[in-house]
Amino acid sequence: MNAQLKSLLKTLDESYIKTPALPKQWKDLLVNFAPWLALLGGIILVFGAISLLGLGSFLSPFAMLTGVGAFAVTWLIAAILLLVGGLMELLAFSPLKARKEKGWNLMFYALLLNALSSVVRLNISDIVMAILGFLIGYYFLYQVKSYYK
Repeated sequence: MNAQLKSLLKTLDESYIKTPALPKQWKDLLVNFAPWLALLGGIILVFGAISLLGLGSFLSPFAMLTGVGAFAVTWLIAAILLLVGGLMELLAFSPLKARKEKGWNLMFYALLLNALSSVVRLNISDIVMAILGFLIGYYFLYQVKSYYK
């Protein structure tokens, strides 16, 4: 993990230390189901990204004709970020199952990429939802961080 991400994690951890902790039973349940949730989420994201790529390639010529060519570029970037995030979630399955830190890190990267894919579209509601989704998602990641070594 590079220095910028470590700095971001440190800042997030310092902020989240003040949040109420989940009960231990919930954390245990979350850790037990995390690999399967990552697998399911990864499959959905990969297929969703492939669908976005197809839909974007279909709509791109119409976007160019109407003068909103940037639509095609942002759509493509968002779809690629979603695809990579989905692949990271799929790759996190085995390390999460083995409770390795690598699995937790992959889920953090996927969370970042999924939020970034919404921000790329430069739609205010997408940006707000991406920030909220990231903050909520990181809350759950933070709660189970100690389980992964």
